Amino acid sequence: MKLCRFDEDHLGLVSEDESEVIDVTSALETLPALKWPLPHGDPLIAHLDELRPRIAALGLTGRRVPIHAMEFASPVATPSKIIAAPVNYAKHLDEARADQGINFGVAPKRIDQYGLFLKAASCLVGPSHGVYLPTTDRRIDHELELAVVIGRRGREIARSDALDHVAGYALGLDMTIRGEEDRSWRKSHDSFAVLGPWLVTADEIPDPGALEFSLVIGEQCRQAANTRDLIFDVPRLIEYASATYTLHPGDIIMTGTPEGVGPVVAGDIMKCTMSGVGSMNVAVHAMPYPAESSRIDQTPGRS
Repeated sequence: MKLCRFDEDHLGLVSEDESEVIDVTSALETLPALKWPLPHGDPLIAHLDELRPRIAALGLTGRRVPIHAMEFASPVATPSKIIAAPVNYAKHLDEARADQGINFGVAPKRIDQYGLFLKAASCLVGPSHGVYLPTTDRRIDHELELAVVIGRRGREIARSDALDHVAGYALGLDMTIRGEEDRSWRKSHDSFAVLGPWLVTADEIPDPGALEFSLVIGEQCRQAANTRDLIFDVPRLIEYASATYTLHPGDIIMTGTPEGVGPVVAGDIMKCTMSGVGSMNVAVHAMPYPAESSRIDQTPGRS
């Protein structure tokens, strides 16, 4: 099952051939009413197992919209946190050591030496929103990676149980300003976490450790890799993260980026693809950032 969010507050079921989105928003009417203080996490993800039969039924009768006409928001609306894995591909470690534009004179370490870091949940957007470049004379890079969406609350999760806590997967862009400041500062500008084009439920991805993915700008393929090359694979990342953080439904784990990171400029279109997950086109914009009432721009999130 592939689930998307469109027009900010609508839930869509993507057709099997990925040509249409079926409006299944009325399935959300069965979500329990929330009262303050709100629970951690995303209500849709927390109740996804209960909603799936209703979503499937509505998928037979709901309004259908051609996929090229859709504007995609992040399929996860309210994660309690975005967890990210630094330097989780060996070849990216090699390029980071060789390129002073990445390392700023500081020798990069391995993921087991760095630990994980957090991106602000407020920087999360969908592909149709695009990335907005803050005013800076510094290099701003794309980092494409597999994003894991947690489906069940857990703490100190064993590796053997880790995938049972996954709701699904998506493409993730971890945008970053190069510099000496802490990663959480440089990677949390508004729009610097892109998630999409939809959530693919875990049952459709039997092995998250065998996914081909790539990022292309213009005619140039910048990044091309396979998740089999992760240093910490998905189960290890979940085990590692949950040793420190309680994981809540809707929490996002960005699994790390491979070699090929590079700068973007306003006007670029990042064409991102992952086997079994999908494709999304993400536009790069100059400031100013759009007003709250028009957060999704008119750039199609998918070709």
